[in-house]
Amino acid sequence: MLLISCPYCGPRAEIEFRCGGESHIVRPGPHDTVSDERWGDYLFFRQNPKGEHLERWFHAAGCRQWFNVARDTVTHRITAVYLMGEPKPAAEIST
Repeated sequence: MLLISCPYCGPRAEIEFRCGGESHIVRPGPHDTVSDERWGDYLFFRQNPKGEHLERWFHAAGCRQWFNVARDTVTHRITAVYLMGEPKPAAEIST
């Protein structure tokens, strides 16, 4: 089980959270110039790295806030927790 440090509530058990997938995904646009292929890639294709990954998490059984987590997908070690809208941690991957 992961111990996730919510930036609003502090450390809590993984069971209180829901993973929202990859973070820092940029929506293509403007909409009238985006190809169907590029739009499909935006909607359906995500990174699935072995190693460091930036994810969105939702504290469903707590403050109900979204935030970002930098987590190693092999060891599940969390290296950073930061608020939505904040930039990626400098030491992390650049996806």
